Amino acid sequence: MRARNLFSIAFIALGLISNYSNAQIKLSAPIWEAKNNLPVPESVLYKADTKELYVSLIDGAGNVKDGKGGIAILNLDGSMKNAEWITGLNAPKGLAIYKNTLYVADITAVVSIDIRSAKIKNKLEIDSAVFLNDITVDEKGTLYVSDTRTNKIHQVKKNKHSLYLKNATSANGLKWIKNELFVLAGTELWKIDSKKEIKIIAKGFEKVGDGLEPIGNGEFIVTCWAGIIYHIKADGTMHKIQDVQGKMNTADIGYNPQDKIIYVPTFNQNSVIAYQLK
Repeated sequence: MRARNLFSIAFIALGLISNYSNAQIKLSAPIWEAKNNLPVPESVLYKADTKELYVSLIDGAGNVKDGKGGIAILNLDGSMKNAEWITGLNAPKGLAIYKNTLYVADITAVVSIDIRSAKIKNKLEIDSAVFLNDITVDEKGTLYVSDTRTNKIHQVKKNKHSLYLKNATSANGLKWIKNELFVLAGTELWKIDSKKEIKIIAKGFEKVGDGLEPIGNGEFIVTCWAGIIYHIKADGTMHKIQDVQGKMNTADIGYNPQDKIIYVPTFNQNSVIAYQLK
């Protein structure tokens, strides 16, 4: 009788563990939506130490060098802190921070901005670039930037650029995590190791991937610009947690790991929406 009870308890415990591991992440109702002075927001970057959100603003066509683009800063409650923190960019998209510098992918250039002075330090033009999209940085300050139109990923080191990877289909979202580069390549999520060997982590997104954020335990949140958000588990299984196609876009998200909040730039809808993962 005792052995049977122990077996039953163990069986129930295993079932609870299984159910927990199979639990699906969901999005809360919108916590807030920032709507003012955000012309065509493409990317959001959460800055933990100052509790701010940097937002890249295209303010026009995404491939035109018109000088209308810029960077705004939002507070974590969605209120505007500085609508014109940086101006005079073209069509800024992906953002990354290393020490006191904000790096921006801006069509054919990587722009370096001194955060303390809010001044542009440098614009590094990348030869042959057509549509630089996302950018990430490793522990030593080396940058990786995707060119979606040419299917390439470039590396920027000590203010010099080189080709890091070619044939990266429609490369967009990038994240450097523990000596590995994660890439949204078309409808797949890749992991690239130090030898540039590619492993497909997940595949079969309904639309081409855009934003990529790790949420811990080998899991990711992925957006497709067309209006879809996925939760990707460590084993590569995918679960769609939002589909607003035809209503709004879901571009390059930011993530606040402390509060488990994602910040979604809606691009043509000119707003940023905050949701909590639950």
